[in-house]
Amino acid sequence: MSEECCSQAEAALERIGRRQSSTLKVVLGINVLMFLVEVVAGWYAGSTALLADSLDMLGDAFAYGFSLYVVGRSVRWKAVSAMFKGGIMAAFGVMVLGQAIYKMVVPHTPHFGTIGLIGLLALVANSACLGLLWRHRAEDINMRSVWLCSRNDIIANLSVLVAAGGVWLSDSQWPDVLIGLGIALIFFRSATHVIQDAIHTCRRE
Repeated sequence: MSEECCSQAEAALERIGRRQSSTLKVVLGINVLMFLVEVVAGWYAGSTALLADSLDMLGDAFAYGFSLYVVGRSVRWKAVSAMFKGGIMAAFGVMVLGQAIYKMVVPHTPHFGTIGLIGLLALVANSACLGLLWRHRAEDINMRSVWLCSRNDIIANLSVLVAAGGVWLSDSQWPDVLIGLGIALIFFRSATHVIQDAIHTCRRE
C-alpha cells in the first residue's frame, strides 16, 4: 500500500512539474518579446522608465529560464534559483540607477506618447503572465519567486503609465526619471525579499 501511495505521489508531482514547465515556457516567450519591444522604444523615446521596465522584462526572462531548468529538482536547487533571480533584480536596479543619474547630468525630455503606448502594451502582456502564474504561486519557492516577479511587473507597468502622464503634463523629464528610480527601488526590495526567502529555505534543508 505504501509503495502505491508513493507511486501516486510521484505521478502527481510529475503532473505539477509538467504544468509548471508549460506555463514557464509561455511567460518566458512573452517576456523576451516585450524586452525587445521596450528596449527599442525606450532608447527611441529617451525614457528611463521604459528602459527600466525593459530590463525588468529581460531579468524576468532569465529568471523564468532558470526556473524552467529547476522544475522537478530538489528544494535546494529551487532555493538557488530564487537566489539567482534575486541577484538579477538587484543588478538591474543598479543599472537603472546609473541610467537615471546619467539623465540628471544630461537632461532630455522623453516622448510621452511612446512611453504611454508601450507601457500599456507591457501592462497587457504582464497581466497575462500574472494570470498564467496565479495557480502556481503557492506550489513551491521556485514558482512563488517567479509569481512575485510578475506581480512586481504590474506595479512597474502602472508606474510607466504614470510617468507618461507626468511628462505630458509637465513637459519635463523628471516624472520619467523619478518613476525609473522608483522601479529600481522595487527591484532592490524584491531582491532582498527573494534572497532572504532562499537563504531561509537552504537553512531548513
